[in-house]
Amino acid sequence: MIENSKRRRLVPIREALPYIGAGLTIAYELINSGQIIGVKLGGKTLVDLSSVDEFHKSLPRIGERA
Repeated sequence: MIENSKRRRLVPIREALPYIGAGLTIAYELINSGQIIGVKLGGKTLVDLSSVDEFHKSLPRIGERA
């Protein structure tokens, strides 16, 4: 059995947009660049919300130098 903390939280891309904090075009750019994880299930694109959390952690804080 998969431990809860390791379970993927997959949601349709449009439902992920508020979590990503961007629109559809930027979301696909983040997926294509490997910054967040997107998977296909049939014709749907699903986003792994855990990867969105990791992406947000990687963003520089205001006042920090990149």
